[in-house]
Amino acid sequence: MPQPKLTRYAWLSIAAAVSTIGLKAFAYRVTGSVGLLSDAFESIVNLVAAIVALWALHVAAAPPDDEHPHGHDKSEYFASGVEGALIFVAAVLIVVSAIPRLIAPRPLETVGLGLAVSMGASIINLLVARVLLRAGKAHGSIALEADGQHLMTDVWTSVGVVVGVGLVHLTKLERLDPVVAIAVALNILWTGYGLVRRSVGGLMDPALPAEERRAIETALDSVRPEGATWHALRTRQSGARRFVAVHVLVPGAWTVERAHDLSERVEARIREAVHHVEVAVHLEPIEDPRAWLDQGPADARAAPDLNAPGPHSKGEPLHRVE
Repeated sequence: MPQPKLTRYAWLSIAAAVSTIGLKAFAYRVTGSVGLLSDAFESIVNLVAAIVALWALHVAAAPPDDEHPHGHDKSEYFASGVEGALIFVAAVLIVVSAIPRLIAPRPLETVGLGLAVSMGASIINLLVARVLLRAGKAHGSIALEADGQHLMTDVWTSVGVVVGVGLVHLTKLERLDPVVAIAVALNILWTGYGLVRRSVGGLMDPALPAEERRAIETALDSVRPEGATWHALRTRQSGARRFVAVHVLVPGAWTVERAHDLSERVEARIREAVHHVEVAVHLEPIEDPRAWLDQGPADARAAPDLNAPGPHSKGEPLHRVE
């Protein structure tokens, strides 16, 4: 679960957004470049997104309660989705600002100073983005990762704007300025699409990545030498937290204590293999045909015929399925 201390990264993002809004607005004011104005619009989106991320991290850090027994981690997907939606709004504002300038272009002024100020803002965003991306990956926070990715997009946007405005100054092709702004809008639209897509996917309770599932399977296979087996493995991810549910089948002659000890070892090995995970192990007697009926969607395709003679009648493992 995200820790309360993660909110300090959101505050860092807010501070960076406020600083870059001021710098980019000044750059637009001294140059009159609609390309630089589009860059300032994106920084306003950064500020709103950082505030939403701060709220999401506060909510995600709350412990589970009666109404939310699995915690509040999915609030981070909401923050990421809001950021993606805000990017679409920023893109529309950029295009609306660029079209009149495309029809009636204007000369740019004080280009050198404006570009220098804009590059200073980009350096701030670059440094903060790297911090947010590292923190997001280290703590499994999609809200911080989304914020960091957006800031990196802002950096590349600013670089493109600076190059475009510089070309306008050198070539005197004034219509190139709004063209650059529209290109910026298209670029950030792609980023917004990616953020919304990832957020929607996260809300759909996806299974853990293949690499983590393989690590879990390896941990589960450790029960086989003891005469047990497993099936009906289900995994899902919610923000930084992972959830694993599995059925472990043990010989019916085992004592409750022995079966429980095996279950505890399995849970410990899974937690060693995958971080931030909650494990639920359901124990069943391996000889009971009903135990093999408790299968997930993937298991159903390989379900045995329990009315036919087979290894299940002798207490032997049938198959391993995910």
